[in-house]
Amino acid sequence: MQETHELILTIFRGLPDPRVERTKVHSLEVILFISLCSYLSGAEGFYDMEDYAHAKQEWLRKHIGMQSVPSHDTFNRVFQAISPSCFGECLMELSRRLREQVCGDIVAFDGKTHRRTGTKASNALHMLNAWSVENRLVLGQMAVEEKSNEITAVPQLMDMLDLKGCVVTADALNCQKAVAAKAIEKKADYLLALKANHQVLFDEVSAYMDDLSGQSPPGFEQVEKDHGRIETRRCWQSASVDWHADKAEWPGLRSFVLIESIREHGDTVETSRRYYISSLPQGESYAAQSARAHWQIENSLHWCLDVVFNEDQSRARTRNAAKNLGTLRSICLNLLRRIPGKSSLKGKRFKISLNDDFLLEALKI
Repeated sequence: MQETHELILTIFRGLPDPRVERTKVHSLEVILFISLCSYLSGAEGFYDMEDYAHAKQEWLRKHIGMQSVPSHDTFNRVFQAISPSCFGECLMELSRRLREQVCGDIVAFDGKTHRRTGTKASNALHMLNAWSVENRLVLGQMAVEEKSNEITAVPQLMDMLDLKGCVVTADALNCQKAVAAKAIEKKADYLLALKANHQVLFDEVSAYMDDLSGQSPPGFEQVEKDHGRIETRRCWQSASVDWHADKAEWPGLRSFVLIESIREHGDTVETSRRYYISSLPQGESYAAQSARAHWQIENSLHWCLDVVFNEDQSRARTRNAAKNLGTLRSICLNLLRRIPGKSSLKGKRFKISLNDDFLLEALKI
């Protein structure tokens, strides 16, 4: 049976080493393994990686045959040089190995800006992520130059993933015909938020669904009480889409969806309505579940990257460093999510820093 470190190193094998052969002192696998272990243990940058290697010299020699401690400059140069797309394939390979449920999964697509990576001469890095709701995994990610470039990047990232039998969700920015077409091509369904960036479609669908909600009760209703607040969510779904003049331009379009949220806190009552277009057949509870599940990408991924890994404070910005460190954080997050127990992600990182056996458990794939 393979050792634990061998199992995790398999996802790095095949990653092209961009360095000149005569300048290599440490193998690429060794450098990436140390980087991964250090980030699982609480590291946040290249100096931390070097400090970790110093502190764990005996353990690293025993498990991966490290000959000497790489400097922080070595880690920095490697993360600047390796191909982000190739390193991203390592993340997707890990996700494929860890993903337990494919059919029936809800896959949310959304972007996140790394705030401190921008300079006066260049925009901050914006990373598009694909999040598996059922498996709680980052399935893949892709760096885009600006937030608006998500529109073309989403179908590209979808093309790299197994989405058969899944529901693809996206915000209004990515409510695009190309996204709908790619979902159908991948044998998936879609639920896309609709706002005024598609003004005519939004006006027509919102008017139609508002009228429908005034004539019929919701097909799904849920009431939740928490922290002194009462929230009522209602969903209407209509499979009548033939009246829409541009129906043929949206591949697989089968329904329009309205979700109403009423929040009561003391004497304050707030009502909001959100509209969606979807390839899902009639089934209000599943449409409501898919719409709500989309926001897991904010709470379970983006928020965790900022709070647990301090991503927004990372100043790595030279060449490919920011993109590759973003991928490394996602790999760590996927591994941490698989560790059983009720400890928080920060708690798991702390345990890993204290206990090498716990680290080995985290590295199992």
